Amino acid sequence: MIRVKRVYDPPEESDGVRVFVDRLWPRGLSKDEARIYLWLRDLAPSNELRRWFAHRPERWTEFKTRYYRELPRCRAALEAIREFARSSTVTLLYAARDTRYNNAVALREYIERELASAGAAGV
Repeated sequence: MIRVKRVYDPPEESDGVRVFVDRLWPRGLSKDEARIYLWLRDLAPSNELRRWFAHRPERWTEFKTRYYRELPRCRAALEAIREFARSSTVTLLYAARDTRYNNAVALREYIERELASAGAAGV
């Protein structure tokens, strides 16, 4: 199972493997407070895409399209998340204030779609 959670929310045992997927470390949060297992900054959108999106909901669909085009270059990081998700809960952590339109939400959709496709193909 893959969950999404704001990195500033308190860590919980049910989070399982906590994976931070932003390019920049969250302001005002220590590593002890964050309790992050992995920081996969390569899975964050490019700086150009992040600036273009600017968390504007009207750009969400196009943001996902562009972001999904960037993700295939991150095969090793994606595979690490898929491996963890096969045996435990993975919580993708993000720093944005917007809980609905952020890269972790888009990334979860992308990975879940890939896992479903692989399952349907018998992989």
